[in-house]
Formats: sequence, C-alpha cells, structure tokens
Amino acid sequence: MKKRLYVGNLPFETTESDLKDLFGQAGSVETVRIITDHDTGRSKGFGFIEMQDGGDKAIAEMNGMDFKGRALTVNEARPMSSRDSRGGVFKRY
Repeated sequence: MKKRLYVGNLPFETTESDLKDLFGQAGSVETVRIITDHDTGRSKGFGFIEMQDGGDKAIAEMNGMDFKGRALTVNEARPMSSRDSRGGVFKRY
C-alpha cells in the first residue's frame, strides 16, 4: 500500500537524491519532493516522500535519526486541507 511521508528538520543543503538514497534503504521510493521557498528557491527544511512499500519501516527507523547533524522528523503525511480560493484576502462578514 502506498504511503506518503512527511520528513521535517532537513538540513537546507539536502537534495532529493540524498533523501531517495536514504529512504531507499527501507523500501521502494516512488517520489521525493523537497519544499522550497517561492521567491528564493531555498529549501524550507521539509519535504514529502511517497513509498510503495516500507513506509512504516521508514517511520520506525528514521524518525529521530541523525542526518547531517539534525534529528529527522518522519511521520505519515496528513491530507492537504482545502484552501480559501481567494488567496489570503480577508473575509468580509
């Protein structure tokens, strides 16, 4: 069963290939996406990984693991919440 994982507290220099290699040890990685700042292109320090199998194993083994001097936060990603289509404009009551 496919699982989507949230990975937080990433060092800013981490690449998607680094994460694919790391999580590939736990199972088959389908996609990796590091979230970046829209204006600067710099990593925001978190990302998402989709795994076909091994998601539970990855959470158990890698949550709290030291990666490049930082303790990773790994858990199952929550579904995206719906956003206001007005793009941050204050609602008028």
